[in-house]
Amino acid sequence: MTLDALTLLGQGHALERPQTLDEMLAGMAPLLPMLDVIPNAVVFIKDPQARYRLANRTLLQRCGFKRLQPLLGKTSAQVFPAQLGPGYTEQDRRVLEEGLVLEDQLELHLYGSREPGWCLTHKQPIYNRDGAIIGLAGISVDLQTASASHPAYQRLAAVDEYIRGHFQGPISMAELTRIAGISVAQLERYCKRVFHLTPRQMIHKVRLEHAHRLLHSELPITEVAMQCGYTDHSAFSRQFKTLTGFTPRQYRQATVARGGSGF
Repeated sequence: MTLDALTLLGQGHALERPQTLDEMLAGMAPLLPMLDVIPNAVVFIKDPQARYRLANRTLLQRCGFKRLQPLLGKTSAQVFPAQLGPGYTEQDRRVLEEGLVLEDQLELHLYGSREPGWCLTHKQPIYNRDGAIIGLAGISVDLQTASASHPAYQRLAAVDEYIRGHFQGPISMAELTRIAGISVAQLERYCKRVFHLTPRQMIHKVRLEHAHRLLHSELPITEVAMQCGYTDHSAFSRQFKTLTGFTPRQYRQATVARGGSGF
């Protein structure tokens, strides 16, 4: 299911929209076996209370379920790790209550290895023929490995190496374009094609991966922020919450409550 498909589901022509979520789910039932064979993406539909009404097999496996039925009726806060689940549900409520549309939202996930993993999430509200929101449809696609065959790969690999070596300080687009020897527009376009992220997302990703590790230590959060390239503690907190749903302090507290495992 692509973002275009989500848009069609959520915002299609009023006369073609379902009147109820049950009506739409009944029509989608034949598609579920096809969604189940997608290995690197979770696909889901939720009701106005942010409870799962449909999910593919990949999502079930990542939540520890063998069958769909036990997942139905639960929210993300009830099935994902304590560090992340409530943040996903809070995000769902914004989609359902405000009509928020998410496109290419970079998000941190925690997988079975207890190491951070990344995905790009898309969410759309589902409207009925009267224009009321009756649910949401979403897909989270695992961040793919870099496309080494792309002609610009070597230039961008140097950009990626620079980011990883200098993320603890300010990184300017001017410096990144100098390293790559291309314009800002080209850098944006090629980074999306090779790394599947914008340059800014690449910077956030490296910084937040480092923050994830440091928050399992006793280092003060202000020091964590500085070591991750944020001179402003509040800016660090805002960015961390955007990508995880938690403030750094809440994330640390949830980790301690889970025995320091990070999962």
